[in-house]
This record gives sequence, C-alpha cells and structure tokens, in this order.
Amino acid sequence: MGHTATPEAHSSGLTATEHRLANGLRVVLSEDHLTPVAAVCLWYDVGSRHEVKGRTGLAHLFEHLMFQGSASVKGNGHFELVQGAGGSLNGTTSFERTNYFETMPAHQLELALWLEADRMGSLLTALDQESLDNQRDVVKNERRQRYDNVPYGTAFERLTALAYPDGHPYHHTPIGSMADLDAASLEDARAFFRTYYAPGNAVLAVVGDIDPQQTLAWVEKYFGTIPAHDGKPAPRDGSLPEVIGGELREVVEEDVPSRALMAAYRLPEDGSRAGDAADLALTVLGGGESSRLHNRLVRRDRSAVTAGFGLLRLAGAPSLGWLDVKASSGVELSAIEAAVDDELARFAAEGPTPEEMERAQAQLEREWLDRLATVAGRADELCRFAVLFGDPQLALTAVRRVLSVTPEEVRAVAAARLRPDNRAVLLYEPTGGGQGAEVDEAGEDDDQDQEGDEL
Repeated sequence: MGHTATPEAHSSGLTATEHRLANGLRVVLSEDHLTPVAAVCLWYDVGSRHEVKGRTGLAHLFEHLMFQGSASVKGNGHFELVQGAGGSLNGTTSFERTNYFETMPAHQLELALWLEADRMGSLLTALDQESLDNQRDVVKNERRQRYDNVPYGTAFERLTALAYPDGHPYHHTPIGSMADLDAASLEDARAFFRTYYAPGNAVLAVVGDIDPQQTLAWVEKYFGTIPAHDGKPAPRDGSLPEVIGGELREVVEEDVPSRALMAAYRLPEDGSRAGDAADLALTVLGGGESSRLHNRLVRRDRSAVTAGFGLLRLAGAPSLGWLDVKASSGVELSAIEAAVDDELARFAAEGPTPEEMERAQAQLEREWLDRLATVAGRADELCRFAVLFGDPQLALTAVRRVLSVTPEEVRAVAAARLRPDNRAVLLYEPTGGGQGAEVDEAGEDDDQDQEGDEL
C-alpha cells in the first residue's frame, strides 16, 4: 500500500492523507476528533453519462440494486445493520458519479467498511432476476412520483434534452426512461457491475474520529482482496461549443399551478476559473432574496413569486445555469422574459458592484465551509475532487479560487454566456385554468433536486 500525506493543513486545520491499494482503490483519510462519529463515502466513477442509447437509467437502477443484498448480507440487511448500529446511510446518482455513504458512531466504523467492501466484491453472487425486477419497479415508481406526476417534474429532463443535442452523453438525465428501464436485462445489470464497480474505478473517503493506522488496516483487510479490473471504456466526449448559437424554445401546456419561465444556459465546465466566475455571476443575479432577479421580479415588479438562478456544475461537459421563475397571477411570461433579459444585459455591461461581489463571494465561502463542517460533507467533497479532478486536496483549497476571481471576470463570463442565443427555454402554460400563483408570506416554493437521485 502506497500513500502520500498532505504536508500542511489547507483550511482551518483540516488535513487529508491519500493512499492506494494494490488493486487500484484510492483511499482518502481525514481525522476530526471533535465528535465521536465517522463518515464513509465511496464514489464510483460512473453516472448517466456512461450509459448508451437504449439503456438509460442503468447507473441509477444499480444504485438501488447495491442495497439489495450481497454474499454476506441478505435482502435489506445493509440498512438494518447500519441503522441498528446507530448510523445513517444512502446513495445518489448523477451524470458523473454514483456514491454511497454512511455516517456511523466511531466505534462502528469497521462495520461500514466491511459492508461497502462486501457489496463491491460480491454483489454479483446475490444479483438475480427477482432483485432486478423488484428494484426496477421501485425506480419506475420513483420516476412517477418525482418526475411524471408532479408539477414541473419533467422540466429538468426537458431542458437537458434541449441543451445537450441528441447523442450527447448528457442528453438524458440519471432517472432514465420507462422504456429503457423495462428493456434492462439481468445480463445488462451484471455487465454494468463488472465494468464499473471495480476498485480502480472508486475512491473511498473516511472522515471523522478515526485512527488512521487502524482504518487503513481495515480497508486493506476488507477491500484489498477484491480483484482489480481495468475494462472500463473511456467516457464519450462531452465537449460542445461555448455558445449554443440560437435560442431553443419549447412551450409546455400542463396542469401546473402557475405560468413558469425556466431556462438553461451553457456555461464553463466545473474546475475552471471561468466556472467559478459563472457561479459568482449567478449568485449575484439569482442566489437568494438579495439577488438582482428577486429584487426586480418579486419585490419591485411583483410579476413573479419566485426567481432563482443556480449553477449545475459539470466537469465532463458544459455546466448549466438554471433559471427558474414562477409567475404571479395574471402576468404574461413575455413580460417576465423581457425583464430577465434587461437585467442580464445590464449585468453584462456593468458587472457586479463591489457590495454584490463581496456578498456573493461570502455566500459561496459559507456554502463551502458548511460542506466541510460535517464529516459526511467533507468526505463527499474529498471524493468529488478525487474522482472528477484527480486530487482530493483541492477540496480543502476550493474557496481560495472563488475568492480570487475578479469582478471583471464575472462580468466577462456573463457577457459571453448569459445571452438569448445561448439558452434552452421552457414556457409553462397552465391547462387547469390557473394563470399564476399568489404570493405567499415566504415567497418561496419547492424545486426539484437537479443533481441526482437519492434512494
């Protein structure tokens, strides 16, 4: 087992050490003795971008199958053992990764490591047609409940399909289609596991009240005997021109509570300085109740009940700037769209004020600190930077890059990317008689998680 250690703390005394097993598994450890808990986070470098046409949804389906038993743990035993030991657990799937995580009392860390190793090494022995059919039905029902049968539920799927052309690896979302889920065979699932669920395609992070030497001994004991496998194909190229080149527009007539304007702008990839500048731009424009769009549409014009602008960060393809505006009663979407374009044009010309820049950087810094403040959040960030960018240590210095971005860089990325010819647009028109929503006291509604699907 080889390893390298972080020479100095990168942020607030936080450190991490990196190790690699002979079978290729990367291991990242970070001690934190503030509370007697430990987080285990395992990222596999596989998501919906690795799927092929006709077999969408396999990555998410397999996330569910990973909780259906393995050689030593039958049925629902993974949940029962973790929760019986006082821990919590889940898994999620996104375009670019699938992850599994447990937060345990520190003295139960070995149990979590054994459970993760057992299903990585032996899931195929327990995977049968009954398990596949059972979890296929669960995923299809999840799609009905979270996408097909809720207001605006398919908005993200529609905009993704518009923003990324047919045949692009990000053209479809992790949930997959009903037809493809029905078409998935037991051999499809087994081949998917053999290809992607290998030690060399994973990063394991353990963070919290741990003894690093003992933790590494457990990792070697339970994961070290899993055979290496290098049969994973390279992901398809996700690069695209910086600008779409023309607005893509779709009118959706559905039984929704109010008219809505939603749009996706093609923005720089995650991990780049321009990507950080784009994040700051969207924070100024639509990140909360102090943002420009909220002040213009909700407070001043009262043409909308909500107005938000957020960044879906992607490393293997252009990121998406996600605009979501719900109209007030009786307001036409054309008026809202004109106001949005006016604000974006003004921002592209003038850039952020010093106060807006300071507030946006403080907001992103706070979000970064919140993620690192918990052992589970830090484990997830260490895995993220290891899988997507090759270096978990970047998780501990990410905020420095955000704080070094200049107002001119923020203005420039807005001028180059936040343009009408660089967006996909959905216009929701209610069919049930409603034309808009009344403003409630909070002026908020609940939006669908765009990142991935939890179990």
